[in-house]
Amino acid sequence: MQLIFATNNQHKVDEIQAAIGQHLEVIPLKQAGIDIDIPEPHDTLEANASEKSRTIHQLTGLSCFSEDTGLEVEALNGEPGVKSARYAGEDKAFDKNIEKLLTKLGNSENRRARFRTVISLIWEGKEWLFEGICEGDITREQSGAGGFGYDPVFKPAGSDRTFAEMTMAEKNTISHRKKAADKLVLFLQNQVITTR
Repeated sequence: MQLIFATNNQHKVDEIQAAIGQHLEVIPLKQAGIDIDIPEPHDTLEANASEKSRTIHQLTGLSCFSEDTGLEVEALNGEPGVKSARYAGEDKAFDKNIEKLLTKLGNSENRRARFRTVISLIWEGKEWLFEGICEGDITREQSGAGGFGYDPVFKPAGSDRTFAEMTMAEKNTISHRKKAADKLVLFLQNQVITTR
């Protein structure tokens, strides 16, 4: 089974495909022959995810899904949240975003944070939402060369390493994207079973 993923971010495609496994093939926009950049104008992850999946569904008429992910830092009242990718500007530079985050947090003792992913699936014309959360803490300095985004400063609860110090397989056992993708896969498996 193939499913269009409303993104051109190859990091996200690789992570979701690894999380989903061989249950279905994730097709990014470019591979589907769609060359558009879908805006994310809303102030919630749910609304941005919906905007992307609905746009692709209207274009293709096919079942598809999208996701929006935010890092929510307790001491910063949930920032950067929905603006995670553009926290330090429209160029979406990971290093600038991390620098801004660490500067704003300063020497705060409260480093609690969580990654939250919302997947919007449009399946046979109807929308379904799936959420995945990974709790953790923001480190005081960057560590690790793997992953992307805020991974070098996010240490998941119960781990002594940041996401950037883990392999993708290790990250995918506990990540927010994996948890949301598991719910997506379970839903799709149930749909396929019940419609056969």
